[in-house]
Amino acid sequence: MTNGEILITMCVYMALVIGIGLFFAKRANESSDNYFIGGRSLGPLLAGTYINWLIVAKRLHAYSIVANDSITIPDFFSNRYKEKNKIIMTLAAIFILVFFTIYASSCFVTVGKLFSTLFGFSYHSMMIGGAIFVILYTFLGGFLAESASDFMQGIVMFIALTTLVVVSVASAGGPGAILENLKDIPGFLEFFGIASPQVSEGVQQLSLSGSPLFHQANPYGFLTILSTLSWGLGYFGVPQVLLRFMAIRKNYEVKKSRRIAVTWCAISLFAAVFIGLIGRAIYPAELLTKSDAEGIFITLSTNLLPTVIAGLAMAGILAATISSSDSYLLIASSAVSKNIFQGIIYKKASDKQIMLVTRIVLLLIAIIGVIIALDENSVIFTVVSFAWAGFGATFGPLMLFSLFWKRTTREGAIAGMLAGSIMVFIWKLVIRPLGGVVDIYELLPAFLTSCIAIIVVSLLTKAPSHEIKEEYERAKVFVD
Repeated sequence: MTNGEILITMCVYMALVIGIGLFFAKRANESSDNYFIGGRSLGPLLAGTYINWLIVAKRLHAYSIVANDSITIPDFFSNRYKEKNKIIMTLAAIFILVFFTIYASSCFVTVGKLFSTLFGFSYHSMMIGGAIFVILYTFLGGFLAESASDFMQGIVMFIALTTLVVVSVASAGGPGAILENLKDIPGFLEFFGIASPQVSEGVQQLSLSGSPLFHQANPYGFLTILSTLSWGLGYFGVPQVLLRFMAIRKNYEVKKSRRIAVTWCAISLFAAVFIGLIGRAIYPAELLTKSDAEGIFITLSTNLLPTVIAGLAMAGILAATISSSDSYLLIASSAVSKNIFQGIIYKKASDKQIMLVTRIVLLLIAIIGVIIALDENSVIFTVVSFAWAGFGATFGPLMLFSLFWKRTTREGAIAGMLAGSIMVFIWKLVIRPLGGVVDIYELLPAFLTSCIAIIVVSLLTKAPSHEIKEEYERAKVFVD
């Protein structure tokens, strides 16, 4: 197998992605509505866990139409509370801009690591090249191209993950051999324990025989379990998921979309985790830093898979990166162009002007994301987890209360967004470093803080108007 053959396979794949962008370019540029949510034409195979799909998707789709046909998340919140001075819209747009810029940077880091690890190219040149590709692609096709390529990329990822699991299990000597290797790691297979590598300056140490060294297992207590489970709260607030709920073609297709999304999620996450376990068994003395360990998929693929399949597997990494980064850039730029530029600065803006501002903002976000991604030792998981917490705490509680509590007020909505977002930063940077009982993933305390702020402030302020209550009831029974 040669890296050149892998590169050719990846290039063929990327040509298909560009073709999708060109196919949807004309339709996307007909209007900002088509560009941002595809004219609400998303079918069930393209809509992108279970609880979020079950209780939020159908209600948000209906409510976004009833609430003045909202096409962005800030639009929906602003229209839901009938605000005139657009404070909610502005705050929501700003938070989306901040957290999606962080998200975009993590995607650029992924591209840089992929090509520098695989081909020995410069991390910085490959990272910047990947960012340019994503910008051009998003410029072309907008939401429909992004969603259609997501579907194709999802298939590629599914094939790559499942194939790699089967091949690598066989290479490791079967499930039994993998399990025996994991048993040798103190705490790894204990329900209330967690492995603790011996690390010096961020690098795991090796024994004289070349085996990785571990301390005795650390306890994996109730607070840690609770902190880990809190990741699920983020789904209620991430715009890239919520926007697809709004863009679904018809409400009756939500059930089919839910089944597809949850099945895909369960299989892909299981495969991804299992690949990490297999990698630990096959290459125990390699990838000894947190940053390097994120390259285990590349190492396994290039060493174990046939050339074409390995190329598809590498394209799968690009698939995940592209499908994420173009979503982030598109939603963040739309928040500024639709909600701040047209919604506040220049309300008479034409579609052409909105599209121009969108592309300018998209470019600026990408540039900032590239600057953040210049550190090639960035740990992708750490960057993503903070942005995930930011969205989950800022928008998650507000989305749930907006959809399911009629008494929520505009003031409560503002208080909830501010409380959640501020607490994410405070807990991450000030409280969590103290350790002990407060060493909890920042999403959980920030999410709870936001909920409390919404309830308390809503009850202390004037009840919503009759118009808002009437619209709330209409959304409950709306069927399209």
